Amino acid sequence: MKCDFCDQKATVFLTQLVEGQMKKVCLCDSCAKERGVTDPTGFSLGDLLLGGLPGGPGTVSAGTSQTHPGNGRKCATCGFTLDDLKRVRRFGCSDCYATFREEVGQMVRGMHKGTSHVGKVPEGLMAIQFRNQRIEELRSRLDQAITSESYEEAAGIRDEIHNLNETKP
Repeated sequence: MKCDFCDQKATVFLTQLVEGQMKKVCLCDSCAKERGVTDPTGFSLGDLLLGGLPGGPGTVSAGTSQTHPGNGRKCATCGFTLDDLKRVRRFGCSDCYATFREEVGQMVRGMHKGTSHVGKVPEGLMAIQFRNQRIEELRSRLDQAITSESYEEAAGIRDEIHNLNETKP
């Protein structure tokens, strides 16, 4: 196979699902290095795909740098800066989240309804939990009724437990 950016033999093959469709990029060693695919700090295939072929929209010519003035804050563990985070769109290490907490919080608020996950319960699970709690409560009452020798009440509770066990949701 040939490189998508030049006619040399491709040695780096990248595949990513983008909006439900598989996108493939074939690169030679020099094009891979030039586009930062071999950069250990990270690489975004989406940026490469959006950048298009050489000379296309989003293509950065050699010698130009795209830097944004940052606040100078760095992760003490890995040395990542806010500019690195924005460029790579990944954290350098687990401590970056704490270092850039404010910026990440603003990003999350912009993407989602809130900043805390409430979660969801699978359908029917709540009914099962309520039923199990009710059975446990009735068993406790049944033990009390037997201890106090209230056999009529105990028989009614026993029947109610029996009915709940038969009618499973």
